[in-house]
Amino acid sequence: MLWAVFTLIAAAAQTARNATQRELTATLGTVGATHVRFLFGFPFALLFLAGVAAAVGEGLPSPPAVFWPWALTGALAQIAATATMLAVMRQRSFVISYAYVKTEPIPVALFGLIFLGDKIKPLAAAAILLATVGVIVISLKQGASEESTARSTVIGLFSGALFALSAIGYRGAILTLHVRDFVMAATFTVTVGLVIQAAALTLYLWLRDRQVLHDILRAWKPSLFAGFMGAFASEFWFLGFAITTAANVRTLALVEVLFAQAVAHLIFKEPTMPRERVGIVLVLIGVGLLVRAY
Repeated sequence: MLWAVFTLIAAAAQTARNATQRELTATLGTVGATHVRFLFGFPFALLFLAGVAAAVGEGLPSPPAVFWPWALTGALAQIAATATMLAVMRQRSFVISYAYVKTEPIPVALFGLIFLGDKIKPLAAAAILLATVGVIVISLKQGASEESTARSTVIGLFSGALFALSAIGYRGAILTLHVRDFVMAATFTVTVGLVIQAAALTLYLWLRDRQVLHDILRAWKPSLFAGFMGAFASEFWFLGFAITTAANVRTLALVEVLFAQAVAHLIFKEPTMPRERVGIVLVLIGVGLLVRAY
């Protein structure tokens, strides 16, 4: 059950990072706010990797050729997933945006079965379905125009599917390393992913909109915090991926909806509707079933 501890730590850190990124979209735009977590995150990942290497007393892994397609899939899918998530957050409330994205456990389970052969226990499958129903209930919103609701729903669900693909890509990369220490495998993979992402988005902005790069550097204080929390969260996500299926990790990660609810109340002053409370209860039951399954 160590994966559950890793997942809860990652979920808390990611909620803090997402809240910071949401605020940065107003000044940096969607792409700029997306880039913050990678550009300011990879130096921390390098520090984590150096610390792990010193602690285990081993050199860095020599990744096989098959490692790179998995790592690239994880890195590029995560860039697109983060950008679409922030786009939804500009249209809907923080909690509802989170709920859309957190429908990802179902595609994670399907992708994991198809691409990695990850099996899901019956009780865990029931937990995934119940918790996903809970986030769908939370995402329903009265009074919004059908066009606005449909558009943000489609983008949010697409974002969740991209996050699912990213999780499977990274778990696949970790499994190809075949190193003795799972901490080293996870840390090496997260560092490679962040370096790829930082390089790709920096090049894109340098070619398309250099002003955004200057704006990011000017907003270095909140960006530094977002980068650290992003790298910290990724480290613990990957530790979870190294020892259990991505579906288990991403289902337990639905506790982020509860963390997001707290952030929405305390920071963004968004009220909680009765329907959202029902959804939260369903999420909690689903998470409880998942833990019981293991």
